[in-house]
Amino acid sequence: MKSPSTVLANALHGFFTNYLPRQRAMSPHTISSYRDSLKLWLLFVAGKKLDPSQLTIEQLGVDQVMAFLDHLEGARGNQASTRNVRLSAIHSFFRHLGAIHPEHLALAQRILSVPFKRTGTREIQHLELAEMRAVFDHIDRSTLAGRRDLVLLMLMFNTGARVSEVVGLLATDLRLQGPASVLLRGKGRKERVCPLWPETANALRDHLAEHALAPHEPRTIFLNHRGHPLTRFGVRLILRRCIRDAAVHEPSLRGKRLHPHSLRHSTAIHLLRSGVDLSTIAHWLGHSSVNTTNRYLALDLDAKREALAKAKPILPRRRKPVSWRSDRNLIRWLESL
Repeated sequence: MKSPSTVLANALHGFFTNYLPRQRAMSPHTISSYRDSLKLWLLFVAGKKLDPSQLTIEQLGVDQVMAFLDHLEGARGNQASTRNVRLSAIHSFFRHLGAIHPEHLALAQRILSVPFKRTGTREIQHLELAEMRAVFDHIDRSTLAGRRDLVLLMLMFNTGARVSEVVGLLATDLRLQGPASVLLRGKGRKERVCPLWPETANALRDHLAEHALAPHEPRTIFLNHRGHPLTRFGVRLILRRCIRDAAVHEPSLRGKRLHPHSLRHSTAIHLLRSGVDLSTIAHWLGHSSVNTTNRYLALDLDAKREALAKAKPILPRRRKPVSWRSDRNLIRWLESL
């Protein structure tokens, strides 16, 4: 007879080796996210007194889930969106657990009833063309790392690629002859091909030659100083450093909350202002629906100013101000407010 801790271990093993990759066909990025979420939760439940490997399914109840979610927002300072990501991983695991162990179905249903928290919508921040040009102009191209950073950011702005798509890019994904293009692998293993500007293609050719990368070799294009593939966090640090250097000459950059996904937003706005239709932009960015792309219409402040200039304002007729200095006029003054 299996021990209670073995049942949990086997369920976790099947969840990550069979259910997510084979039955659900989840991407490696999603699997890694679920792994991190469940690891954090198990460590939290175990605390300092227990060994996480000795936990049993009976010790993982709704109270432990709620306490963990409160811990994320309180002690770790996570936003509600991060809380929801962690809860989504827990839900997915208990959905799997209830299917393979019906005796734990009641527990699974109680945990699946834990609701997600509503999140606010923050303003989408992007870089204007002048700001993007300032970032490019103030990258130190005299160093190997600086030249890499420039090619990296040029490619991200050109394609609107997600950071996960760029860090996983291989030399074999590039087509630099003729009409240059790049093959990107997005969410849900969906592939799309993005055209490249000649300037971006030339920069990529120089980058491949400098790093002795043959176009037919399936090797990672962007590496860190240790020779390992760049990570998402590495790209974030690169962008932060480049924006900090450019902000000295472009003050408008100083008050913005910018991250690698901001380059993706910048690409969308640039295409929109260049007259590209929303359907093409959706395909360019790899959106599954044009509804996702529609949000960039609300973000285009220049288009709003143009619409405002075309619309004639309706001005109120001027009224003679009513004095409130006497008791007789006090009510009339209040009514005039």
